[in-house]
Amino acid sequence: MERVAIIGASMTQFGQREEWIRGLLAEAGGACLRDAWVSADAVDHLYVSNMASGEFEGQTGVPNALAHDLSAVPAYTARIDQTSSSGGAGVYAAWQSVASGASEMTLLVGGEKMTHRSTAEATDVIASLTHPVEYKHGITLPSFAGLTARHYLNEYDAPREALGKVAVKNHKNGVDNPHAQFRKEVDLDTVLESPIVADPLRLYDFCPITDGSAALLLCPESVAREYTDEYAVVSGIGGATDTHVVHERADPTTMGGVVNSAEQAYEMADASPDDVDVAELHDMFTILEFLQSEDLGFFEKGEGWKAVEEGVTDRDGDLPINTSGGLKSKGHPLGASGVAQVYEIYKQVVGEAGPRQVDAETGLACNVGGFGNCVTTAILEGQV
Repeated sequence: MERVAIIGASMTQFGQREEWIRGLLAEAGGACLRDAWVSADAVDHLYVSNMASGEFEGQTGVPNALAHDLSAVPAYTARIDQTSSSGGAGVYAAWQSVASGASEMTLLVGGEKMTHRSTAEATDVIASLTHPVEYKHGITLPSFAGLTARHYLNEYDAPREALGKVAVKNHKNGVDNPHAQFRKEVDLDTVLESPIVADPLRLYDFCPITDGSAALLLCPESVAREYTDEYAVVSGIGGATDTHVVHERADPTTMGGVVNSAEQAYEMADASPDDVDVAELHDMFTILEFLQSEDLGFFEKGEGWKAVEEGVTDRDGDLPINTSGGLKSKGHPLGASGVAQVYEIYKQVVGEAGPRQVDAETGLACNVGGFGNCVTTAILEGQV
């Protein structure tokens, strides 16, 4: 099987945008094609990663509309929905379309329009992904995060300040990301004194509600060489699920979907956690950065908080995590987040991350849906 390459990538400004979903998708899709110097009529498959355009703004059929807006007709189109990991699932689908030989040029665009709805309305749309019994009793993802964070702190004797340092680190990284929703540093006292949302987690432990879009252009490596000498290859990718009912898990601090998807990606890439130079993790809540960094094999169980305390995951540390600012600072437009994670890793491994650049040949992106209900992990290697 020929390796799959990424030859173009783009990302819109994240935050509160006037454009609706079609406008956001067209902005990122068009920019991605221009980045790769590829015409729209060369696109065979066009995928849109999106969780809830119907629920948020009453707009369906967005892939068909995007093909029209980009002049990519008659490309095959499909919408990829896997809740908040829709972007990662889209990366997997786009990779499959090229790896299978069904497409020589696949455009993936992920996006979501959310800020026009109230926080309560947006939270309710997102909470609909939980098990019906949990949803009926008012369970939301923030409440899962609070319960898990309390359990983790108690189980591993971790200080509350360690969670706050994740937010501080990622906000600092976001300052150098021109597309980030929040480009402002915060200090630890601000994080620890912000309003309680789900004890022990406070306002600054959570990512914001966001509008935005991101895009990737994938093709076989032989085709990539016709367009550019600098590209990235998807050397490994894997997807997995965990129990839909969170309390059925043997250990709530272990996300089986992360463990299993990572094992698949490492095996395909013939790599190990030690080979990863930079990672983008799904820090919808600060506690998730600890859980994923451990389940991906970067640190021993219960040791992820120590890595943050010791500066290992800083941009100048041994394993930079969330150089983009993460969901915490960059923002979390549901369908776009997983695509934007791979966008950041792509930029890092081809040496185009600007002031965020670290020394990276191999990078990993882990996109999580729900509270670990579904996960996609991708490994990229730069070819420059």
